[in-house]
Order: sequence, then C-alpha cells, then structure tokens
Amino acid sequence: MFEKIEKFQIVISALIISLAFIVAACFAASKLVRNDGITVTGSSYKVVKSDSGSLWFYINTTAPNKSEAYNKITKQYPVVNEYLTKAGIPDGDIEYKAINGYYTYKYNPEGRMTNIIDHYNLTQGVQIKSKDVEKIKEIANDIQTLLNKGIDLNVNEPQFYYSDLGALKIELLENATKDAKARAKAMLKATNNNVGKIKSVKMGVFQITPVDSTNVSDMGINDTSTIDKKVTAVANVVFYVK
Repeated sequence: MFEKIEKFQIVISALIISLAFIVAACFAASKLVRNDGITVTGSSYKVVKSDSGSLWFYINTTAPNKSEAYNKITKQYPVVNEYLTKAGIPDGDIEYKAINGYYTYKYNPEGRMTNIIDHYNLTQGVQIKSKDVEKIKEIANDIQTLLNKGIDLNVNEPQFYYSDLGALKIELLENATKDAKARAKAMLKATNNNVGKIKSVKMGVFQITPVDSTNVSDMGINDTSTIDKKVTAVANVVFYVK
C-alpha cells in the first residue's frame, strides 16, 4: 500500500516539475519576444505616369575627307528640323550635340589594314526633351522614316521620367510602415500580444519597374523605358511587443 502511494507521489512530482519547465519556457519565450520585438516587412506601391521624356538619335555620314563629311552632315540638318517641327517639337526642345568623327583605312589584298585613308566617318548626336511623353514615344517609332529621305540614323530607345519621385518615395515609405504594423498585428493576434512602439526601422531599396513587371533587385531597379511605372517601397520594421 505504501509503495503504491510512494509511486503515485513520484508521478505527481514529475508532472509538477514538467509543468513548471513548460511554464518557465513559455515565460522565457514570451519575455524574449517582448525584449527582442517582432520583425516585419511591409510594402507599398503606386502606379504613376511619366511627365517628361528624352530621345537620342544619331545622324551618320561618310565622305572622302573631314571637310566634305562636315558639309554633307550640315546639309541634313534642315531635313531633320523640318521633320521634328512637323511632328510638333519646338526648336527649344532640340539640342545638337558635339560632332564625332574618325577615319576608316584601306586594307591590302592580304587583309591587313594600311595607313591609306579610305573615307571619313562623322556622327552628329541629337537629343529631344519634352514633357509630351506620348509625342516622344511617337517620334521614336516613326523617325526612321527619315531613311527614305537619305538620312542615315541610329535611334536609341526613348527614356521616360517622373519628376515628383522624391515626394512619392516619402509617401510610399509611410504606407509601407503602416503595412508592416498591420502585418505585425495579424501575427501577434494568435498569441494574445499587441504591437508596441517601433524599436527600429530600415528602408529597403525602391523598385521602379514597368507596371506588369515582377522583377526585383537587391540594388533596386530604375526603369526609364516605359511611360507608366510601378514604384514600390519596402520597410523592414521591428516593433516592441506588449
């Protein structure tokens, strides 16, 4: 009889000790969470339309020497200006850049370059800037028609910009922090804890991408190829738990 009582007491003692360990572990875990806080990543995005654009293209020509190449390319300016004027681009939005040129040398029958000049190559860079982004896009797609008028062109992809990006970033960071708090509340709801004050916050990189893009980069993305852009901000926030 006494042996059964003794065994029962041992079992009870073991259960009490186990329960004490569980309570202590839960308390320690709760204390650890409260001290270290909870880390949450929030995000926010907004789709914006570019309010300015830029287009680079290059007029190319060749001639037996520098002088003839220069005269030849300057005669093409009126043709280019006429095209841009009809397209609705004012003179103030057109900038002719420095002219660059180089010689091309002849090759001998063995395929080796000689020091005998074959012709001179000349390139004139032209940049168009405008707040009419649709016009920039239209010209970028159409300007190659100048080839039919004897103008040798190389055209770069147009670039589009949003001027109020600084203010937008501040707005998105605020919303990303609010999103982080909402996520923290959802995570702590099951543990009967509440979100406290912010312990620390770290701004992530901004992703400026085409609207339908899912690309991200650790260094951030700054898309200039599209008129409509999606600007995404990320905030890594540590909240105290109460």
